[in-house]
Amino acid sequence: MASSSAFSLVSFSSINTDQLSVTTRLSASRRNLVVPPLNLRQQCVGVFHRLDRNRRFNQNVIGASSVSSPVQEVSSSSSQRQPDELAASILSKVMQTDRGVTLTREQHMQVAELVGELNKYCVDSPVKCPLIFGDWDVVYCSNPTSPGGGFRSGLGRLVFKTNDMLQVVEAPDIVRNKVSFSALGFLDGEVSLKGKLIVLDEKWIKVVFERPELKIGSLEFGFGGQSEVQLEITYIDDKLRLGKGSRGSLFVFQRR
Repeated sequence: MASSSAFSLVSFSSINTDQLSVTTRLSASRRNLVVPPLNLRQQCVGVFHRLDRNRRFNQNVIGASSVSSPVQEVSSSSSQRQPDELAASILSKVMQTDRGVTLTREQHMQVAELVGELNKYCVDSPVKCPLIFGDWDVVYCSNPTSPGGGFRSGLGRLVFKTNDMLQVVEAPDIVRNKVSFSALGFLDGEVSLKGKLIVLDEKWIKVVFERPELKIGSLEFGFGGQSEVQLEITYIDDKLRLGKGSRGSLFVFQRR
């Protein structure tokens, strides 16, 4: 569906200032966590007083069980990771990996597991979230050739060293992708694309790109033809954006 030179991106439909903010969403998620009753201390004090008064009836077992249940509940809840913790874990695993190229199969699976957990905190209609606009660095893709096409294939990486991979999302419906590289270690160049966003539903979008522009040294020219990609927006906040391509590739974008 997408040409080898195009890499996936996020989308939006229209800015909805009444859309539930990500901060509110995350706060709501935290409020849903199980917390101990506010009067837990009073309950415990009351239990121990009763134990002292009725020691001859051997109430110890009853008292212990009455205070253990809330404590166990809190322990279970505290192990659930929050969005900022999950985001930090994802970035720690993908940074300095040439956007995922150097990761092993097991490490890719670990990233996918963390992405799946963070996706649970996504807003209901991410394509309408204004946080999508801005400059984004492509820091990870589960398929090395999805971002950058042939330049990122095994052979391509021997010739072209990727220096930068940037995506700019502009209102109302424009996206610009740029991959800068050095050829053979001394000749700088870049590939750029301009595309138009088309909303498919609340999470899925399609981007139709114009023909790529290639610049190497002082030379600049177009090549290839139009292309298009589809992407599901699975998570968005003020620092991180996650997506899944139509063929299952996972993407991680970090706001520049």
